[in-house]
Amino acid sequence: MKLFGKSNPADTDPATLTKAIDEARERLNVFSESIRALFLFVREYTLDITEIDAEDFKKQLEALQEKFQPEEKTKTIATQFDRQKGKILEHIQRQKSYIGERETEFREIIDLMTAAMGGLDNENRDFYSSIRSQGERFEEITLLDDIKRIKSELVREVDKMRAMVRDKENLDQRALDALSSQVDILKKELDKARHSANTDGLTGVNNRKSLDNHLRSLVERNTVTRAPFSLLMMDLDDFKQLNDTYGHTVGDRMLLAFAEKCRAAVRSDDFLARYGGEEFTLILPGASLRNATKKAKQLCRTIAAARYAADDSPAADVVSITVSIGVSAYRNGDTVKSLVDRADQCLYMAKAAGKSRAVAENSL
Repeated sequence: MKLFGKSNPADTDPATLTKAIDEARERLNVFSESIRALFLFVREYTLDITEIDAEDFKKQLEALQEKFQPEEKTKTIATQFDRQKGKILEHIQRQKSYIGERETEFREIIDLMTAAMGGLDNENRDFYSSIRSQGERFEEITLLDDIKRIKSELVREVDKMRAMVRDKENLDQRALDALSSQVDILKKELDKARHSANTDGLTGVNNRKSLDNHLRSLVERNTVTRAPFSLLMMDLDDFKQLNDTYGHTVGDRMLLAFAEKCRAAVRSDDFLARYGGEEFTLILPGASLRNATKKAKQLCRTIAAARYAADDSPAADVVSITVSIGVSAYRNGDTVKSLVDRADQCLYMAKAAGKSRAVAENSL
C-alpha cells in the first residue's frame, strides 16, 4: 500500500528488513575495524620525539579512539572528534616542521663534513704531489751514467718513498681510530640512555613506561594483525609485613630475587616489567590462556620454594616469599585497560582465595 506515492513501512518484507539490518551491522563492524586501524596508522606514523610532545599526542589519540564505540552516542563522537581534529592537524604540522628543521641541520652537518673532507683532500694532494716529485727524481736518476751511483740513489729514494707511505698510513690510521672511538662512545652513551629510560633501577627489568608502550603496541597491532598473547599480573604476598619486619633493605633484596627467578623461568621473547611497588607484569606472546595459567602456577611454586637469608650474617633469619597471579588473554576488541582490568580482578580473587596461587579469567 502506498500513501502519497511512498511505500508504507508496515508493508516492508521482514526478511528484507532483517537482511538490511544485518548488512548495516556488517558495515558498522567494518567501519569500526577500519577506524581502529586508522588510529593505529596515525600513532605508528607519529615519531617518538619528546620535543613535539609525541607521548601526550598518542594518549590524546587513544582517548579519542575510546569514544569510537558502537554504544557511544553519535553526537558525543562527533563533538569529541570536532574538538580533537584541530589538535591532530597541529601535531602533524609540528612534526613536519621538526623534520624540516632536522633536515636543515643535517644539511649543515653534511656541509661541515664536506669542508673537512676538502681539508683531507688537501693533505692527500700534498702526499700525491710528493709521490710525483719522487717519480721525477727517479727519472733524473735514470740519466746517470754510473750504475753504482744509480743503484745507490734508487735505494735511498725508495727508502724515502717507503717512509712517506708509512707516515701517511699512520696519519690515516690515527684519524680513523679517533673517529671510530668517538662513534663507539656515542653509541654506548645512546644505548645507556635508552636502557636507563626503559629499565627499573632496582630490579633491572622493564619499567612501567616501557610496559605501557609495549602493551599499547601489542593491542594496537592486533587491530591489524592477529597475534595472541596473555598477561600475568603478579603481586608479592604480604610484602608490607615483610618490610615492617625486616626493613626496606631486605624488601628490596626480595624484589630483586623475585625478578631474577622470573627472568630465569621465562623465554627470551617474554616481556617482564615492574608494574609498581611489589607488583610485576609478565607478557607471554603467542601463549593461550591455558598455557599462560600453567606458566603462572609454575612460577607460584618456584617462588614459594625459594629460601633467602635476611642478611649476610651466619645467624641470619631465613626469609621466603610467595606470589599471587591473575591471568588474562587478549580478546578481539580489547583495550589495554580492559585486558589489565581482567587480570587485576583475577589477582584479587587469588588474594581472596588464600594467596600463593594463580587465577585465570575463565574463573571470573
